Amino acid sequence: MDKFDKLTGIAAPMPMINIDTDMIIPKQFLKTIKRSGLGVNLFDEMRYDADGNEIPGFVLNKAPYREAEILVAGDNFGCGSSREHAPWAIKDFGIRCVIAPSYADIFYNNCFKNGILPIALPQEQVDILMKDAERGANARITVDLEAQTVSTSDGETFSFDVDPFKKRCLMEGLDDIGLTMEKAASIDAYEAQQATSRPWV
Repeated sequence: MDKFDKLTGIAAPMPMINIDTDMIIPKQFLKTIKRSGLGVNLFDEMRYDADGNEIPGFVLNKAPYREAEILVAGDNFGCGSSREHAPWAIKDFGIRCVIAPSYADIFYNNCFKNGILPIALPQEQVDILMKDAERGANARITVDLEAQTVSTSDGETFSFDVDPFKKRCLMEGLDDIGLTMEKAASIDAYEAQQATSRPWV
């Protein structure tokens, strides 16, 4: 998993509440078990018309938001069914951080396991960041995980809370497999001991 430390990038504004996982990645794209290739279908039903053509007014179809690395959204982001494909699609598009007032719990935790930082901030602070994001290429939002701050392009800074364990995992690029591999020496020693004491197993 990619490490997350400090990010400065274009933020796409999506001032909608209750963006659910089916909006993020519709059900017809859930057949794959690969984490790559889903970015093109992120927000598919809002990005494309019935013939597969881009809808010009949708934010991620506009320059500069095609290159967005941060998403600023409304309350209760990631609600709905618990599909891990939702953070896969977000990450594959290139977004590394989502900022919203609140999240569905399962989506929130899945983000950390897939290298995405979900930041929860009060609505008034999200509103300020939303306005900054609407400036497009003229604005860059900075997210500093070590300092636990988000800064607007004008230098206004907000602090956010994050679980220390989840923070360490993101900063060190550790997913569940990575965490297990940290114990590789102990696992190997246990298996060797078991092979000696219980060779029939």
